[in-house]
Amino acid sequence: MSDYNVAVVGAGAVGVEMVRVLRQRGFPVRELRVLARSNREIEIDGVTHCVRETTPEAFDGIQIALFAGTEGEKGAAVTFAGEATKRGAVVIDNGNDFRMAPRVPLVVPEVNGADVAQHEGIIANPNCSTIQMVVALKPLHDAARLRRVIVSTYQAVSGAGGGAIRELAAETEARIQKAPRPGSQSFAKPIAFNALAHIGGFRPDGFTSEEWKMVQETHKILHDDSIAVNATCVRIPVYNGHSESIYVETERKLTAEEARELWNSAPGIQVVDAPDPSDGDNHRRSYPTPQDADGADVTLIGRVREDPFVPNGLSFWCISDNLRNGGAT
Repeated sequence: MSDYNVAVVGAGAVGVEMVRVLRQRGFPVRELRVLARSNREIEIDGVTHCVRETTPEAFDGIQIALFAGTEGEKGAAVTFAGEATKRGAVVIDNGNDFRMAPRVPLVVPEVNGADVAQHEGIIANPNCSTIQMVVALKPLHDAARLRRVIVSTYQAVSGAGGGAIRELAAETEARIQKAPRPGSQSFAKPIAFNALAHIGGFRPDGFTSEEWKMVQETHKILHDDSIAVNATCVRIPVYNGHSESIYVETERKLTAEEARELWNSAPGIQVVDAPDPSDGDNHRRSYPTPQDADGADVTLIGRVREDPFVPNGLSFWCISDNLRNGGAT
């Protein structure tokens, strides 16, 4: 087909970004339907969209149904994915409900795009923190085989939805004005001027669900359960853009320069790493920040360095726009 009828299910932060990305990337859309819990109008970049209530009949004639996931209409894919596929649509789900289902491919196009061919009507999009990590890990794994990955994330509040963004703004204003902290619906503790080592629910083993997603999803995407992955996920008071400090051990030693060369040749990655302070003005941007990634469709990598104590150890800093690159794109 030359163009498609597309449904975006969810009018929250990720759903809005999906609509934006479809337009910005020139996706061949014949008809776009934005679906949510109730009928209303929303404005995205000056364009008004009529939001329709999500019903089985709303998927009639749809070829591609993009479900925004838990950041948008929580549980919508469980309720309506079957109805959409029954009517001929391919479902691409940004939520957690189908990611580990054996017959559902979990796909990051730059990493395992060929897995799309295995779909039976539903394709899952990984967790945003997993996406940027596996994009960075794939070239290293292909070249030197990963043995161990230790990752600490510094995740923006936008990953918890639009309400969390508003809460950070309100808490920040209250803190500056020395006013009482406003009520929170998104976080158990204050997020402004703070860091919360708690994303998702706690498991009996002490890990959170967000941390365990990074373990399971990495194994599935890279088709290798032998990689030892250990994650600590932290929410920080940044509006948008997830940061990750990643340490890897490989079977074959990779120098920092070799790693940079691998990343420079890989899709979806931009290396921002000028470690020499004498390198003119570039030393001011020798590593990426969340603001650098805002609005970008690539994963930014910097601070690449070899472990001075472990021969095959390598550390690096990884940044991505979690709403856009980690969800909508």
